[in-house]
Amino acid sequence: MRIALMQHTARPLDPQHNLDLIDDAAARASEQGAQLLLTPELFGFGYVPSQICAQVSAEQVDAARSRLRGIARDRGIALVWSLPGPEGPEQRGITAELADEHGEVLASYQKVQLYGPEEKAAFVPGEQPPPVLSWGGRQLSLLVCYDVEFPEMVRAAAARGAQLVLVPTALAGDETSVPGILLPARAVENGITLAYANHCGPEGGLVFDGGSVVVGPAGQPLGELGVEPGLLVVDLPDQSQDAGSDSADYLQDRRAELHRNWL
Repeated sequence: MRIALMQHTARPLDPQHNLDLIDDAAARASEQGAQLLLTPELFGFGYVPSQICAQVSAEQVDAARSRLRGIARDRGIALVWSLPGPEGPEQRGITAELADEHGEVLASYQKVQLYGPEEKAAFVPGEQPPPVLSWGGRQLSLLVCYDVEFPEMVRAAAARGAQLVLVPTALAGDETSVPGILLPARAVENGITLAYANHCGPEGGLVFDGGSVVVGPAGQPLGELGVEPGLLVVDLPDQSQDAGSDSADYLQDRRAELHRNWL
């Protein structure tokens, strides 16, 4: 499987501009043979939680979602995007969705682990586990940003069969421990591949770290970007080759029933 990750700077509350950037990335990814494009968290409206809550209507979200489905269909590439949920401003969360190359939505997920006081004031946390679906010969799942920093969230996806977890993110503040330590740990302890697509540059009063990356099940980077806008295209190895036969199988060896009794 060949996947692509988009890394760019969004304009706050300018969905036409931001979706144009996604369209351009989808076109370039498709031309390079990618089957799927992963985009950053809330990229359609920019990562500005308070402004989204106050100024973005359900109708605007629906229009953005419709255009994203059209981009997937027109460019012939599966697309993962993140938007505010379809509900009104007081009831919605942060979502991630996967549409196939025909623009049909195959999976939806609402972010469970909201980050910081601004997100928690602007959005409602999800309560459902990450979805797992079969696509392109692999079992795929969705998480959003802060979710992936919790072992329980990635384990929930892996325990249900996920092999590739797709993560739109908005990581700012030079948090190098996330891509450098936490993502490899999550991948190794679950024997999965993680794809993590971030914003970059100044946006809405924050400076985003970039550093979008695909991490293999042995914790190794399969491809990564720096701090500038870019498109990362990565060929994933065959699933049978993803983890070495001599590696510890933490997912298989865990004593889940015992661990649950300790909590």
